[in-house]
Amino acid sequence: MSGGRVKIGIDGLDQMMGGGLVPGSIAAIIGSYGTGKTSFALQFLWDGVQLGEHTIYISLEEREDRIFEYMAQKGWNYKPFLNKLITVLKLDPSDFNLAINRIKNELPELIRTVGAIRVVIDPISLFEDLFESNSLRRQEMFRFVEGLRDQQCTVVMTSETDRDNPYASRHNLIEYLCDTVIILRYVRPDDLSDVHLALEVVKMRLSSHSREIKPYEILQDKILVHSEANVF
Repeated sequence: MSGGRVKIGIDGLDQMMGGGLVPGSIAAIIGSYGTGKTSFALQFLWDGVQLGEHTIYISLEEREDRIFEYMAQKGWNYKPFLNKLITVLKLDPSDFNLAINRIKNELPELIRTVGAIRVVIDPISLFEDLFESNSLRRQEMFRFVEGLRDQQCTVVMTSETDRDNPYASRHNLIEYLCDTVIILRYVRPDDLSDVHLALEVVKMRLSSHSREIKPYEILQDKILVHSEANVF
């Protein structure tokens, strides 16, 4: 944490958000496949580790060994921090009762036990998929998000986009519950000569933020957000 903000650890993006996330807030990173949602989430976690903060990574998609492989590929020496500053938990969303219980009931206790300052849930959309009706989903997600607010940690959730709307999450819900919403998307020129990645901070409670659309690159060891450039 620096200057009263919780940095994601991506300079251009932190700059767009006035220095980073508001402490204790909940952020959603929404994007389609290949836009780098997990890379953004991992950077947020690793930035906290470098500051000596306890972190938790809840994966509903990738196995633990895959998460560690991503860290290694980035050149991060994560092993000394495992089960100390880094706790990674893989949940199987296909086991409805187990996944629901562990996320709703065990996660708050885990946050308190390890003293987590930063928490990642990747992707929250797989948890949302577990509910059979929209009304139950809204009810349970509202309770879950409000419960996270009581833990006094800063949370980043990733979500897949709606199949028909690249500016909305799969269930068009999490963006209303979160304090900060970051959209990752592809930008294709009319001539289809190249494909760009662009992001936008579309919402940020309790803070001013840039509303410009900025290009970004995902490199092996870092993410570059070109906050001084335009998409074209």
